[in-house]
Amino acid sequence: MESMRIQIIAVIGLVIALTNLRGAESRKVTVPDSFEYNGINCRAHSASITDFGGVGDGQTSNTKAFQEAINNLSRVAKDGGSQLIVPAGKWLTGSFSLTSHFTLYLHKDAVLLASQDLNEWPVMKPLPSYGRGRDAPAGRYASLIFGSNLTDVIITGDNGTIDGQGEFWWQNFHKGRLKYTRPYLIELMYSDNLQISSLTLLNSPNWNVHPVYSSNILVQGITIIAPIKSPNTDGINPDSCTNVKIEDCYIESGDDCVAVKSGWDEYGIAFGMPTKQLIIRRLTCVSPTSATIALGSEMSGGIEDVRAEDITAIHTESGVRIKTAVGRGGYVKDIYVRRMSMHTMKWAFWMTGNYGSHADKNYDPNALPVIQGINYRDMVAENVSIAARLEGISGDPFKEICISNVTIGMAAKAKKVPWTCTDVEGITSVVSPRACDLLPDQGPAKITACDFPTEDLPIESVKLQKCSYRRNLLV
Repeated sequence: MESMRIQIIAVIGLVIALTNLRGAESRKVTVPDSFEYNGINCRAHSASITDFGGVGDGQTSNTKAFQEAINNLSRVAKDGGSQLIVPAGKWLTGSFSLTSHFTLYLHKDAVLLASQDLNEWPVMKPLPSYGRGRDAPAGRYASLIFGSNLTDVIITGDNGTIDGQGEFWWQNFHKGRLKYTRPYLIELMYSDNLQISSLTLLNSPNWNVHPVYSSNILVQGITIIAPIKSPNTDGINPDSCTNVKIEDCYIESGDDCVAVKSGWDEYGIAFGMPTKQLIIRRLTCVSPTSATIALGSEMSGGIEDVRAEDITAIHTESGVRIKTAVGRGGYVKDIYVRRMSMHTMKWAFWMTGNYGSHADKNYDPNALPVIQGINYRDMVAENVSIAARLEGISGDPFKEICISNVTIGMAAKAKKVPWTCTDVEGITSVVSPRACDLLPDQGPAKITACDFPTEDLPIESVKLQKCSYRRNLLV
């Protein structure tokens, strides 16, 4: 009886929404008869954004339609959950918030266009682990697709597109016209059991995908593209998250392709939530001014147990980069990278303890980061300007660095000294060109010395279901 009552409420809400439509004849959009997708969970109820007055003409604002649709569908969250279908068309919208036990599905010809009306972007407080906005001391605009304190959320499609129309934001940022930090495309906070998959993300105003204070997260089959000179258009930034898998993604942007974070200086130390149990697999990256995988610089809550493999970097500034500084505190430890292929790079490896950007002047100068257990193995690179730049902190060296079975082909105009090392400790084995004296060569006998864990992380046990939609199943 309870299930029937919930369904009746949902039907009433849908009828009201349909009754209030204006100019319905001019807004007809073809909703697909059926489709399938892989999801962490399937849904019992479905609706289209057109059922709530959505107009896919690229000019009409759909912010209220998206929020009304999601609010109505939230009524059946505990009765099998719901999915909202975005059909072919260009759907202009500002920020909207998701609900639990919910799937947002974008048709292959659907494009979400981020609004350029600042009134459609609520302002939020800074993240507690950051203490301020990253662009400005004040708050931040809510992301285009936002959610907090949710469980069981899927954002997916048949490679549908989310276009952040970032040029508007980048120009205003460069000219100092924004009082708040630019929005991300997707941000989910304090949430659990999340899937973001099979989408194309274009021209984000800022970071593209930002799960924060969350756990059990799958990011799969995402294509991310932004101009290589666009500011801070990081690809995927797991931030104070646990049990995350990022795989089969292509990222071409103006900043780090994957940036692993956990809070900034004294705020991150106080919040104390690390990013850990992270898998990065089958990633292709193009970013001439940044890293394929960056650890930090905001790492004050700690980063540990990161496993990256089968990575390709092309025209990218560095392959793996660790960014930290005096005042950060926290740690980066138990990092494992293998089978990485790099083509036309400035640095293959870069670690720095001199990344001096701070949230404010109140950081603790005695808060020294711990960097240890960094393992790189089975890698090749070509056309590289500098093999490695490894700069620890005086009195606080980076320890337990292990690099084995790595061949770096230097560029015709490469630096005469391929390795620069200060305040680091560790070993190498079968590395060419030969590493610095602080990482002594142990010979071929130690070629397997650098660890890569064999046991699975819990996220590997998640099995996707084959989910489907058919028109006659609309609520």
